[in-house]
Amino acid sequence: MSSDVCDITIIHQEVVDRVAGEMAKSPSATTMAEFLKALADPTRLKVIQALRHSELCVCDLTALVGISVSGLSHQLRYLRNKNIVKFRKEGKLAYYSLADDHVGQIIDLVSKHINE
Repeated sequence: MSSDVCDITIIHQEVVDRVAGEMAKSPSATTMAEFLKALADPTRLKVIQALRHSELCVCDLTALVGISVSGLSHQLRYLRNKNIVKFRKEGKLAYYSLADDHVGQIIDLVSKHINE
């Protein structure tokens, strides 16, 4: 039976050095993991999916996501702190949208990957 790990240890130092240099140009793994953690919650993901299609007020988001205003407020605060969503006030209404198109692109890629 074939093993799924190397049977001997050989470090390909040139490749390791090149890859390490490329990795150093990216945000840290911890920073990226924190961002992905924000997307990993089903409620927050529903909010992001809804906002992918339109800017929405809090009342509309509660109807779409199916949670209370206070529950939604907690999730929106978390997403704002991660710079994933932004909001604006119009009179007594708070409207939310995605902070930028990158979040929507990530959601599209995940969806495409799952559907393959």
